[in-house]
Amino acid sequence: MLKDQPPRQILIRRVKRRLKLLGLLVACVVAVLAIIYLAAPQWLLRAAEMYQAQRAHLSEKSVQAGDTRWVYYEGGNRNGPTLVLLHGYMGNKEAWLPMASYLASNFHLVIPDLPGWGESSRIANADYGYAAQAKRLRQFVDALHPGAIAVAGHSMGGAIAGLYAAEYPRDVGALILIDSTGVPFKENAFTRDLAAGHNRFDLHTRADFDRLESDLFVHPPWLPGRIKDVFVDRAVRDRDFDDRVLRAIAGPGQRNVLTAALPKVTAPTMAIWCRQDQIIDVSALDAIRAGLKSAPKIGVTEFSGCGHMSIMERAQEIADAITRFVLMP
Repeated sequence: MLKDQPPRQILIRRVKRRLKLLGLLVACVVAVLAIIYLAAPQWLLRAAEMYQAQRAHLSEKSVQAGDTRWVYYEGGNRNGPTLVLLHGYMGNKEAWLPMASYLASNFHLVIPDLPGWGESSRIANADYGYAAQAKRLRQFVDALHPGAIAVAGHSMGGAIAGLYAAEYPRDVGALILIDSTGVPFKENAFTRDLAAGHNRFDLHTRADFDRLESDLFVHPPWLPGRIKDVFVDRAVRDRDFDDRVLRAIAGPGQRNVLTAALPKVTAPTMAIWCRQDQIIDVSALDAIRAGLKSAPKIGVTEFSGCGHMSIMERAQEIADAITRFVLMP
């Protein structure tokens, strides 16, 4: 019996028993995670996204505005200026999470899934081109009543942000265009493939995903295989919608939609680009500089060693550039 054993042996026995229980618990947790990873990897991705949002002090909210139920993150510094962040093609609000924690202390952040994307609602056969999205954005902003905003858009979101700033100048205190579509740039392999009918965003396999990552990043982030499958599955599920939107925004009348809009922008405007962007060539900056005829303040920042997804590869540096431009006179 235990009371007849030396105290040291009793202690060792108890420690061993607890270590066995701990080992069993760890084994159970690992087994559950392995099962989830294999059977439902989207849950792991969602958990990681929720953790990032929590770190940035963002809450997920929704609001009906016009024809769309918008789902968005909101948080940060309620006393700071409102900064609305618009994601790019085939993206969602989660694309901004790596940057959000660097912006949250200075800005009241509003980060939506654009209509038709992410968790925001999608209407069959509706127009999701640049102009239609800019009008929907006005309805969303009106529903939140934030006052004057700074609006930053990446890629497709940049063109929407630019149109919004041109059409509703009293709403916009600052405009930030990041690797934005909507202006002319030098032809590259991506545009040549697109003209030939090959869309590199059209994913079927992990290999397709890996090739797209090499187009979007200079240093692609490491992702487990089953997480890659989540993105591939989404692309397969949404292919008809994605292709329809791409045809709309890459068509002859839309590809350079900001050319006519930029001269009407009266807000301080900053353009941020990565020199190794293989989707929207850095030469697009020339068109932006030439088009901004009424902006009282123009800033241009270029980074090296990053690609089209600069908001992930250079999250802190871009956040710092935005903060300086918007907050400093």
